[in-house]
Amino acid sequence: MLFNTSNAKTAGALLFAGGTQFVVSMIIAEAVYPNYSVSANFISDLGVWGKMSAPVFNTSIVISGLLTLGAAFFIQKAFRKRGFSAIVALSGAGPLVVGFFPENTVLVNGIPVIHSLAALIAFIFGGLAAITSYCLTISPFKYFSAALGAISIIALVLFPGTINYGSLGLGAGGMERMIVYPTLLWVICFGGYLMAISEHIR
Repeated sequence: MLFNTSNAKTAGALLFAGGTQFVVSMIIAEAVYPNYSVSANFISDLGVWGKMSAPVFNTSIVISGLLTLGAAFFIQKAFRKRGFSAIVALSGAGPLVVGFFPENTVLVNGIPVIHSLAALIAFIFGGLAAITSYCLTISPFKYFSAALGAISIIALVLFPGTINYGSLGLGAGGMERMIVYPTLLWVICFGGYLMAISEHIR
């Protein structure tokens, strides 16, 4: 497969930077959030305005979304794969909106509708991006990518049904992380893969 190496490397740098800064920022946000529990608290609790963690978390997730959208643009320029580029773009649009609309904003009957929809978009298309990157990557990385995406999607499907049953012993927050962490790992790894890419993929 022929492609534009420079654009692929730029996309990789954006994905790597976006994923890495988000991981570091999330660790900082968890550290400054009073009595935060990885098992009991949702990730988005870190973005609730009024908590010390909110400025760090919301800024970081907005940056992550913007960098992912930028990466989608350069992926399209590099590979000319509109379907995959669109999936990556949606996986960035979700976090971007999450950052602008934390879970204690725009409530309808107590439900943060915009936040929830944006998070769902991030979850679905994050997993799909990892799975569909199979067509752009080579062995063995393509198998790891597909596996990480599949774990994320399976966890997303199981999440609603298990939340009232201890979330498979992980807690609601732990189960949510089974959706998010695999795709976050993929973003960083895929970014590194693109930065190290050669002129041809066989």
